[in-house]
Amino acid sequence: MDGSGKFCVYLIFKPWIMYFFRSAALTLLVAAFLSTDGEVPPGIGKNMTLVQGGTAVLPCKLIDTKEYVSQISWRKEPQSVNFFTILEKTGPKFINEQDKRFKFVGNFSDNNGSLQLSNIMLKDEGTYTCIITLFPSGNLKMATLLNVLVPPVTSLKDDRPTVGDEVVSLVTCMAAGSKPRAKVQWLTGTLGETVSQTINVTEHADGTTTTVSSLFGVPTREIDRRLVKCVVTNAAMSKEESLPFTIQIYFPPVEVTISKGSEGSFECVTEANPNASITWTRLNQSKPQSAVKVDGATLQFPSMTSDLNGLYQCEASNLYGRKHNYVYVHVTECCQTYCILFWLLLLTVTFGVVALLYLYKTKRCLWTGEDPRGERSIVSTTSSMPERCQRVKEAKEQLQAEVPL
Repeated sequence: MDGSGKFCVYLIFKPWIMYFFRSAALTLLVAAFLSTDGEVPPGIGKNMTLVQGGTAVLPCKLIDTKEYVSQISWRKEPQSVNFFTILEKTGPKFINEQDKRFKFVGNFSDNNGSLQLSNIMLKDEGTYTCIITLFPSGNLKMATLLNVLVPPVTSLKDDRPTVGDEVVSLVTCMAAGSKPRAKVQWLTGTLGETVSQTINVTEHADGTTTTVSSLFGVPTREIDRRLVKCVVTNAAMSKEESLPFTIQIYFPPVEVTISKGSEGSFECVTEANPNASITWTRLNQSKPQSAVKVDGATLQFPSMTSDLNGLYQCEASNLYGRKHNYVYVHVTECCQTYCILFWLLLLTVTFGVVALLYLYKTKRCLWTGEDPRGERSIVSTTSSMPERCQRVKEAKEQLQAEVPL
């Protein structure tokens, strides 16, 4: 057979020859998928599920082939345009927009075109196809489906209930933007059936959902400061998340009382949620700034003087109301000058009385009683007082001896 005849035979059997080579390549690929020698990265042809923010290795490796590999390319379905390619001479490169999160971790000479994708985002979810171009059999495709889980963003919101007798929302727990849907439930502790919960789920266009649960009850002072917990679970979370919350029942200041503290101080006391702000004022006149100090709820008078006299008001207020009470301050003071004059007068009077008593006793000592003739015997006063008294005594005794009994 001449050369032209051989060429005609080749044209006739070419489709069968190409089919044979393709079948051989596919057979080698299937064998690679099923092999357990560890050379084929796990996950080829299977789904990969990772949490947002993680790192994935997209596998692409062909083993035991005698065909020539001219190019390895990557595309993300359903796009028909490659975004990454690896050539033997030029190496790896991005075709259009560069995404530095992708990194070539394979080896072209080993027919390994694996890519690493770091900091995975929800938009990265999809099917990634690795295309190995063989000669002469053509393109061979390997697909990996990447599923991305998104953990919820959790939060608690105080619904700020005020004291009342109707059922209202006390607190709201939110698990936002999760994939798949998050489960939210309340642990109410000792509150038991006095409270109830509602669930509301919103689905978003990007495939995520937001779950909102509110705790309802009658806002009484009895449930104020009670501890509850919102528990959130999701497949993207390594463990459940527990969010504790202390129930807050808000109310205006109740009865205001004023108590006397230490010397020269008064304290204003009330109960409110949130805590009340205390303001002291002096009615109908200004406070003497130098003589009055306010320390929180305490009104202090460093020095008690009469110019402090007056009616003082304590007002307690918060966002929900205000209440007040009064105290009347009256200071009775003694002027220092008057006090000195009083003591001087007292000393003068005392000295005068003592002097009069002394003179009285001296006079009795100088004068004797009357004799029978009705005359007084005067004793000379030139001698000292004791001598006079002795002489008077002797004269009196002599007089008594002369007068017959």
